[in-house]
Amino acid sequence: MKASKYSAYQGSSHCIYFQWAVKLNRFCLEIIGLWPESKQTSWEKNMCNLRTFLALSTITLALIPSAHSLIRIYSDVLLLMDNLQYTLVMIICALKIIFFWWKKTGIGANTIIYINITNNTDFFCHSDNRYDCGRLDKIKTSQERKIMITRAQTARIIITISYVFMTAAASFAIGLSIFGYTMRYVTNITDPGRLLPLQTYYIYDVTKSPQYEIAFTTQVAALFMCAMPYIAVDNFLSLSIFHISSQLDILNNRLMHLKVITNYNSVLKSYVKDHTRLLRAIAIIEDTFSALFLIIFIIFGTLCICFGFFITNMFEDGYHVSLSQMAYIITVVMNLIGHMCMYCALGEFLTAQCDQIHYAVYSNEWYNMDPKNARSLILLLVRTNKPLHLSAGKVFPLTMVTFCDLLKTVAGYISVLLTIKT
Repeated sequence: MKASKYSAYQGSSHCIYFQWAVKLNRFCLEIIGLWPESKQTSWEKNMCNLRTFLALSTITLALIPSAHSLIRIYSDVLLLMDNLQYTLVMIICALKIIFFWWKKTGIGANTIIYINITNNTDFFCHSDNRYDCGRLDKIKTSQERKIMITRAQTARIIITISYVFMTAAASFAIGLSIFGYTMRYVTNITDPGRLLPLQTYYIYDVTKSPQYEIAFTTQVAALFMCAMPYIAVDNFLSLSIFHISSQLDILNNRLMHLKVITNYNSVLKSYVKDHTRLLRAIAIIEDTFSALFLIIFIIFGTLCICFGFFITNMFEDGYHVSLSQMAYIITVVMNLIGHMCMYCALGEFLTAQCDQIHYAVYSNEWYNMDPKNARSLILLLVRTNKPLHLSAGKVFPLTMVTFCDLLKTVAGYISVLLTIKT
């Protein structure tokens, strides 16, 4: 009876900690029906799919007139750049919804769920006795529990900051339009009458009521629907990687002390299983996000070129920039660069954590061990010696070197565009 009560208490405690770690990200993903659940009734699944469909439809309603406007002004470089900075973002958001939904419900139905749900029963479980009952592979010490909470807290900080920046950017875009101001490059071709948040072209007259109010409301809804997948999918990635990295850190710490373990073979076997499980989780992330990373990096690079070219022209031509407009530019550019940096930093961080496992195994003074025990480490040494990277479409790894190269390439293209313009 006592044991069952203790188990129930532990399950409740784990649930509280888990909800604390994922609450912000879960709230946003649930709104658009993308939060992965381990168990769902048919009704719940259909409602999630309906919310996803509504979010994608709302974005499409703004994307179609934006693409129509792009066709009409393709010969004007400044108007083209002004249009692409919004159209490409909407394309990114639509792709994130499609990719994430497909991996959640299609052939990879259990992939994202695995990262999120696996081992939640011992996510924050701990014991102060490292060698309790010989179950070193299942019991977490208070130090290891602290590592996991610290990493979860780091992920929460990243999530909170990204939400603040995205909310500020969307609020500026909407607020400026309400008061008759805009950050966009306005001409009679794109905005013949009343201003809208996005550069669009409708086949009917939107300067009259209620057409204007309907178009404005649709674009506002589309901006918020874009903000959710744009931020939430990336935050889910960071949350997953920080969780995996904390487990790698714990495994690294345990491997460092492997030489003092008495039941060497059984403990090493459990460590190999843990390492295999973590490698499988990383492979799941790679499978889920790799193709999306490649598309996003191409679009992000194009967006950086658009913003850089647009801002440079704005200052060169003596275009007046108000304080609110400048704040909007800074917010959007920081958000854009921050997301690219986050992808590469997370990839670099995960690679460094995996490399530490190899050094932890090597530091066990295997040359002083019993030959049988030393031979048991060979396969683990060989496996951990293989470099592990998250990649963008299997084309290039996500590292800070890649991020710096991308910024250099963007700067080069901006210089070329400025030369062509002059």
